[in-house]
Amino acid sequence: MDRSILQQVVRRVRRLAPLGAASAMLLFVSPRGPSNFAGRVLSTPEEIIAFVEQHPDEPTPIDWQILAGLDYKTGKLSEALQKLNGKPVKVPGFMVPLEDFATNVTEFLLVPWFGACVHTPPPPPNQTVYVKMDGGKEVKVGWWDPVWIEGVLKIEKVESVYGVAGFQLVGMKITSYEM
Repeated sequence: MDRSILQQVVRRVRRLAPLGAASAMLLFVSPRGPSNFAGRVLSTPEEIIAFVEQHPDEPTPIDWQILAGLDYKTGKLSEALQKLNGKPVKVPGFMVPLEDFATNVTEFLLVPWFGACVHTPPPPPNQTVYVKMDGGKEVKVGWWDPVWIEGVLKIEKVESVYGVAGFQLVGMKITSYEM
C-alpha cells in the first residue's frame, strides 16, 4: 500500500473516531518487500523458518496472519509459531493500555486494528498480544498511531480487563510504524 494512501486512511480514521469504533476500525496492513527479507513482514511458514535459521538473534518481522496460527481453542500451533516461541520478533499493531486514561505504561495489549478491546468486543486471543516492557520501562501510549514492537514472544495465555491474549511479549523496543 502506498504510504500516502495509508496516511489518508489514518487521517480519515482519526476524524471518524468520535462517531464510534465501528466507523474508526482500521485493519492493519503489512508491508511487503523484496525476497531477501529486508524491510518487510514475513507471513508464510517457509519465510519464517528461513529467517529464523539465517538470523537466529534478530527479531523476525511477522504479521497477524502468523499469530492466527494459534488455535486458541485447542492450543495447537502452526509450524511457524512453534519456531517463533521464545524467539525475538517484531510485530506491528496498536497499543491498548490496561489502565484507563494512562499516557505512560509498562504493560499493554497490542492489537491489529485501532480501537480493538476498548469500544468493541475484543479480538480473539490469537489476535491479541500482552506486552510487558523489559525492566519495567515506561513507554508513551500512542492511541492513534500504529507502532512496531520488538521483543521475545511467548505463546502463553494472559487474561486482562480487556480480554484474553494468546501471546506474551517482553517488549524491548517500540518504534513508530513506517512503511
